[in-house]
Amino acid sequence: MPRFLIRFLRLTILLLASTLLPITGAQAADYVSVDAHNVNVRQQPTTRAQAVWVLDRGYPLRVLERRGKWLKVADHEATLGWIHAPLTGKTPHRIVSARRANLRAGPSTGQRLLATLEYGEILRTLGTRGGWVRVQRENGQRGWISARLTWGW
Repeated sequence: MPRFLIRFLRLTILLLASTLLPITGAQAADYVSVDAHNVNVRQQPTTRAQAVWVLDRGYPLRVLERRGKWLKVADHEATLGWIHAPLTGKTPHRIVSARRANLRAGPSTGQRLLATLEYGEILRTLGTRGGWVRVQRENGQRGWISARLTWGW
């Protein structure tokens, strides 16, 4: 095969790959967490719109759409509305989505029970191992929780 044809094919493949990468990235889930206390989620992307929810620091959210400095967000239950992007951050958090969940000393049900967590408790994500997440509570207590009992990242 002539050298110029090989170069042409390589260039074509690179160009094709570079045009497909942004599509793949856009389809990946994008998460943020609330970065302040008592942050309003609004019906529309403006400070004049009615606040429909008030969220606390660390609350995890999935980004559905971006419009300027506003994010249309959802949580584990439903679409919530619009939040001002500067009031969010990229520190990973989870929320307890089960009625109750056990916080354990290690990543297995055989580990010592440290606490029982209630639905809606916000946890900072420190790491993952298998189907378990290492988390930190607001009071500083650290432990492991089954990932299936939480939502977030």
